[in-house]
Amino acid sequence: MDEFMRRMKEMAAMGGGMGFYGSMPDNYKVIINGNHKLISRIVNEENEEVQAELSKQAFDLALLSQGLLTGAELTEFVNRSVNLI
Repeated sequence: MDEFMRRMKEMAAMGGGMGFYGSMPDNYKVIINGNHKLISRIVNEENEEVQAELSKQAFDLALLSQGLLTGAELTEFVNRSVNLI
C-alpha cells in the first residue's frame, strides 16, 4: 500500500480531520526486485506453465506477508506450497 495513503487511512481511523480518506478504496502496488534469484528463475524458465505457477506462488507469498491472503486463496497457496516441497 502506498505509504501516503496508509498514513492518511490510519489518521482517519483515529478520528482526525481526515475522515474522507477512510472511505477511499484500498490501492496496492507490487514492486518486483529484478535481481532476486526467484525472479531470474521465473524469467529464464522455458515452460510457460511452470513460469505461471512460480509467478503465482511469488505473488501469493507477497500477499501472505501483508496479511492479504485469506479464504480459498490461502488454502490454494498452502496446497501448492506442499506440492512444491
